[in-house]
Amino acid sequence: MTGAAEIVAVENLHKSFDDQPILRGIDLTIAAGDLVSIIGPSGCGKSTLLRCLNFIETPDSGRVAVAGVQIERAAGQPFDARLQAKAHALRAQCGMVFQSFNLFPHKTLRENVMLAPMVVKGMGRDEADALAVRLLDKVGLKPHIDRHPANMSGGQQQRGAIARALAMAPQVMLYDEPTSALDPELVDEVLQVMRDLDQDGMTQIVVTHEMRFARDASDYIVFMEGGHVVEISDEDEIFENPRDPRTRRFLKRFA
Repeated sequence: MTGAAEIVAVENLHKSFDDQPILRGIDLTIAAGDLVSIIGPSGCGKSTLLRCLNFIETPDSGRVAVAGVQIERAAGQPFDARLQAKAHALRAQCGMVFQSFNLFPHKTLRENVMLAPMVVKGMGRDEADALAVRLLDKVGLKPHIDRHPANMSGGQQQRGAIARALAMAPQVMLYDEPTSALDPELVDEVLQVMRDLDQDGMTQIVVTHEMRFARDASDYIVFMEGGHVVEISDEDEIFENPRDPRTRRFLKRFA
C-alpha cells in the first residue's frame, strides 16, 4: 500500500481445525518496509494467519509467498517432501516473536541469541558473540547481556526474544500479541523496539490488541472477522471513518 515492492503475498488461503474453518479465503499483500497491524475479535483467525505465513501451521490450500519464496497448495494436496522443503526455505525468511518469551532459562541472554546462528547457519562462536552483542545493544539490553531470563523483567525478556529472532537475519518479522503477557508499564519498551525497527526499514506484521500502538505506529491496519479480511486501511482512516459496520462495531469498544 506504500508503493514499495511486495514482500508478502497471500492468496485464497484456507485453514481449518477439526473441520472448523478458521481462515476462509484470505487475500493480502504487504510491501517491503511496512509495519502492518492485524486487529479483530478473539477467534477471528489473526494468529492462525500469522502462523500460516511461516508454516508453523500448514495451510489447507492457497498461496503464500514471502521474500521470493512461494508455496502453493491445492485443496487435498499432500504436504509432501517438496512442499516441506519449500516451507523450510520460507520459514528462514521470517522471524517470529510469540506471546510467551520462550527463552532458554538455563542460558544467558547472550547465549540465547547466539544459539540459532551457530546451530542453523554454522556461524563461528566469535562471530555469533559479536552479533549477539550488537543486537542486544540495539534493543537496549547490552547491560544485561550475561543475565539469565529469570533475572529479567518480562519486557526485557521480550526484547531479548526480538533480538534472538533478528539474529537469523529475517526479511520479515512476525509478532503474535507480543505485549499481551506484559504488565502495562512494560509494554512501551517493547513497542519502542518495534518502532525503531520500522525506522530501519524492517517489514513487520503484528497481531495486536494494542490499539494505540496500531494507530500510532502502523503504516496500515488489517481488520479481520470470522476468518475473513474485512477491511484494510490507513491507521487514521480506519479509526476515524471505518467503512465496514463490523469494523465500526469492533472499534467502538476502544472509543
